[in-house]
Amino acid sequence: MALAFDEYGRPFIILREQDQKTRLRGLDAQKANIAAGKAVARILRTSLGPKGMDKMLQSPDGEVTITNDGATILEQMDVDNQIGKLMVELSRSQDYEIGDGTTGVVVMAGSLLEQAEKLLERGIHPIRIAEGYEVASRIAFEHLEQIANKFEFSAANVEPLIQTCMTTLSSKIVNRCKRSLAEIAVKAVLAVADLERRDVNLDLIKVEGKVGGKLEDTELIYGIIVDKDMSHPQMPKQIVDANIAILTCPFEPPKPKTKHKVDIDTVEKFQTLRQQEQKYFDDMVQKCKDVGATLVICQWGFDDEANHLLMNRDLPAIRWVGGVELELIAIATGGRIVPRFQELTTEKLGKAGLVREKAFGTTKDRMIYIEHCANSRAVTIFIRGGNKMMIEETKRSIHDALCVARNLIRNKSIVYGGGSAEISCSIAVEAAADKYPGVEQYAIRAFADALDAIPMALAENSGLQPIETLSAVKSQQIKENNSYCGIDCNDVGTNDMREQNVFETLIGKQQQILLATQVVKMILKIDDVISPSDY
Repeated sequence: MALAFDEYGRPFIILREQDQKTRLRGLDAQKANIAAGKAVARILRTSLGPKGMDKMLQSPDGEVTITNDGATILEQMDVDNQIGKLMVELSRSQDYEIGDGTTGVVVMAGSLLEQAEKLLERGIHPIRIAEGYEVASRIAFEHLEQIANKFEFSAANVEPLIQTCMTTLSSKIVNRCKRSLAEIAVKAVLAVADLERRDVNLDLIKVEGKVGGKLEDTELIYGIIVDKDMSHPQMPKQIVDANIAILTCPFEPPKPKTKHKVDIDTVEKFQTLRQQEQKYFDDMVQKCKDVGATLVICQWGFDDEANHLLMNRDLPAIRWVGGVELELIAIATGGRIVPRFQELTTEKLGKAGLVREKAFGTTKDRMIYIEHCANSRAVTIFIRGGNKMMIEETKRSIHDALCVARNLIRNKSIVYGGGSAEISCSIAVEAAADKYPGVEQYAIRAFADALDAIPMALAENSGLQPIETLSAVKSQQIKENNSYCGIDCNDVGTNDMREQNVFETLIGKQQQILLATQVVKMILKIDDVISPSDY
């Protein structure tokens, strides 16, 4: 640390315990930060695109995750460096806002940092670079608006939505069934979407998974699945036109809240107590029967006695159902959640056309399906797969597809994928750089070069010659003046992304460019890093 002297030449300390702190300043700090950001981006670079690789992450307690979803990789990676953490936040905010494009946004930020490093070495001030990047990101943002296409779809014609979801799923493990999964995702979103308000509440879509079966067995259920079985093995396994009582009160005798002691000194008193308890249970079960319930779903457990009584009175019941599931069941069946037996009325019952218990494979695994509900606004996507990791990864992929469908309902504009939008923006930004006289034009050109990183990574991951492929596509875009030419990752034989049906949402792409630029500006402005040293 720098030592300071007063006017008499005596040294004095500025920072407390300064010998225990390390300090990086000026260009060294910027280079160290850029190196950290680039390191994180390099990890994700190989998992971009349809031919991207997957990462296997082991958590401290030995749980293994296999994924190529950028946000998940960074969340599980346990990054320690402060700048690395900024990159993790970056992909997380893309995930929260858009749900898709989490890998691309980090790769983009990494290449912006790489370009900035070259400019810093030439002696350009970091603030000027940041300003240039800001100007360039605005140009790219507006250019995306110009090359975007409006997508017309209706409840009858959902093909455009399905095509866009297929683009998202093609870079995941599940790409062999991307057609069926995309259809499931689109149907689920349309089932809960409010097309007038252009709003989709994704909380109404529950994604459940069960190991076993094959990926093709994944299905969409217009209703709710509960991972429970009937409380008594002899209760009926199928109930048609069920009236469901949804309770959050337990089937047991009430316990006084205060401290109490019951003295029983004769057999008669004990008998009376037992009869009283039995009467409680009787009243409870009778109350449910009187209202006309044909199925009881309870948040708590029952006594064995209550279970036996329910069985005898032909009242099937499901116990220990979680709070979130109860809410979804209430939304789907149009019922009300009842906290006390005294408040049970016929109006508060939920209606479902079919409640059935389904067993899986040779195991004792059973689930309850509640289908044909009065209000089919809550749906469930039920995923099957060979192992737990596959199911978890499919859940993440489906989540991305649901988010894409939701974004398209909110904003119908799309741009073409395969790196074509980035190349087009890069050409536009390069052309605009000449209009700026100052040092910023270097930064604007650097931004244009950085945009090429995504198509370059796509080509590299697909096993093509990166520079050759990129320059061929770029010259084709300039020559024909069309923004549809991208990298032919799947080796179809055409660069035209319209023919390959590779689409991405416009807001997703714009968000990527804005978020990446913001983070890079923030990193460039740091010129002094004071941190506690290791010893």
